[in-house]
Amino acid sequence: MSSAKYIFVTGGVTSSLGKGIISASLAKLLQARGYRVTIQKLDPYINVDPGTLNPYEHGECYVTDDGAETDLDLGHYERFLNVPTSKANNVTTGSIYQTVINKERAGDYLGKTVQVIPHITDEIKRRIQLLGNTGEYDIVITEIGGTVGDIESLPFIESIRQLIWELGNTNTAVIHLTLLPYLSVTGELKTKPTQHSVKMLLEYGVQPDILVCRSSQPVSMEIKRKIAQFCNVNINAVIESLDASSIYDVPIMMLKEQLDKVVLNNLKLPSRQEPNLDNWKVFLGKLKNPIREVRIGLVGKYIELHDAYKSIIEALVHGGAINECRVRIAWIHSESIDEKNVEEKLKGLDGVLVAPGFGDRGIEGKITAIRYIRENNIPFIGICLGMQCAVIEFARSVLGMKGAHSTEIEPQTKYPVIDLMAGQKGVTDKGGTMRLGKYICSLTKGSKAASIYSKLRIGERHRHRYEFNNKYIKKFQDAGMIASGINPESGLVEVIELKNHPWFIGVQFHPEYRSTVENPHPLFVKFIKASMEH
Repeated sequence: MSSAKYIFVTGGVTSSLGKGIISASLAKLLQARGYRVTIQKLDPYINVDPGTLNPYEHGECYVTDDGAETDLDLGHYERFLNVPTSKANNVTTGSIYQTVINKERAGDYLGKTVQVIPHITDEIKRRIQLLGNTGEYDIVITEIGGTVGDIESLPFIESIRQLIWELGNTNTAVIHLTLLPYLSVTGELKTKPTQHSVKMLLEYGVQPDILVCRSSQPVSMEIKRKIAQFCNVNINAVIESLDASSIYDVPIMMLKEQLDKVVLNNLKLPSRQEPNLDNWKVFLGKLKNPIREVRIGLVGKYIELHDAYKSIIEALVHGGAINECRVRIAWIHSESIDEKNVEEKLKGLDGVLVAPGFGDRGIEGKITAIRYIRENNIPFIGICLGMQCAVIEFARSVLGMKGAHSTEIEPQTKYPVIDLMAGQKGVTDKGGTMRLGKYICSLTKGSKAASIYSKLRIGERHRHRYEFNNKYIKKFQDAGMIASGINPESGLVEVIELKNHPWFIGVQFHPEYRSTVENPHPLFVKFIKASMEH
């Protein structure tokens, strides 16, 4: 039997209310009270993971140390808690059904008819309790994706109902995040959508213990009393969640609303200690009171949906706060850049980040941008495909390799300076087959990369199939592009930098995944510092 307690976070009325931020904020407060907390996300889509989803569909695909391609909410969990997540922290309907069908094919169900109840719900319950059964956590927070009433999330809600019955009310708590719309015509907040949302949960057999009410206006005691009465909760369990200027305000707001105390009371757990959020408040103080400002160009091809670059945005915020510097992002679509307008697009920027991505769309714009950055000594960081574009640009412009390219884009190129990794050559399945997760990288002594990290051995997370072609490494090094980070086992080039440039770094890995409030990533901290100096 699991000794952990479970908190379930559901959403009602509308999607995108911020269940991930509320879950992460609550976890932060419970952690500050001395509890070992983790958060998992249940996603109702049938993809096995978001690895094959277009960023326009689902935003960023976040990668864990153990190589899981997961929902972007896991990034929030890590940024708030400063604790790594794993494969067990993200569960999809697709992965549940895949497991059950594989068991059925193997004959595990002994001739029984396989059904949503009990087979699918049993597997969901098993996954929910995986983290709780490790003995590493006191509390497991489970966020259920989607909105109550969605057909696809019904098996998750039923699984929660069963778990509450099996584990008991003192070992479980349900938080329902809902919306109180404000009607400007009448000047009032409306509670009816919340009442209907809770009614729907009740129809599924789940009574929420706590209601977190998103609102653009303060929620009066009279409205709280009305919600409590008609939704069967205590009045102190109706929590106001006002719109915030920054996601990092939310833990402080939830502390003020005593969400953590209400939850602990529900779970019959002692408060242990008053939460110490001094470091968090110092970070917030620097974030909100900058003494400098920089404009950073973010060159990518999914810029219409900022969530496609969520971890990069937050890593820039972290790097800016440490430097007491406000980071203003200039969103630049790589498809819009050409030789004629590149100066107009990039002039006046203090630094430029060329973002990761897949496929040929917008790649020439990235390469053109990098040439301008290199020739004009603008601080630069290229991530994954951004690094590969820097290699292609250098090959074409400096080494005279006309038509140099990546074999991902141009399989017949005369100069395949970026090529498919050896281990990828027989791979035909697209899902979960890239080089994924944390790998070790050795940095060259005396290099800029080594000075940024202040050490010679690092571990970073990957998500790619193509790599720098080591056949050309000597030509690049002789011309001034140094391979300053190498994987010691495979020889894979992980970091490139330019000798004769004030700050030009390309990395094959994704440093943004490891930046947290407590530990901003050194690459972003130093990149912002270089941009300030520029």
